[in-house]
Amino acid sequence: MDPARLAAALEDVVDLTREDDGALTVRHDGTIASLRVVAIAEDLELVSLTQILAWDRPLDNRLRTAVLTHAHTTLLGTVSLAAKKKTADVLLRYNFPAAGLPDDALRTLVLLVLANGAEVRRALIG
Repeated sequence: MDPARLAAALEDVVDLTREDDGALTVRHDGTIASLRVVAIAEDLELVSLTQILAWDRPLDNRLRTAVLTHAHTTLLGTVSLAAKKKTADVLLRYNFPAAGLPDDALRTLVLLVLANGAEVRRALIG
């Protein structure tokens, strides 16, 4: 899948920046996401989406429990904690094959994942 096709499918519905390395940076409902087209094998490419839900949050049991709960209940993506010494970032990752998806379906899937991440963000930061 051509990264330009991904950008064209999304540019009218999200705030996006095309990066020099081919990635797209998307801003959606208080979150920032990176989308990349990644070749896994011949004839197999994935769209890799990484969305930052919260950053530099105090690393405590409340955050750990909340992330664990969302990790178990979130259907579109994997919620994870990137712990530092006293703080942590919360990320949502989702990878999917886009070959064969028409632009409308591709756009809808990406928007569903981004909206899901924004919902988790609101639950985490109140």
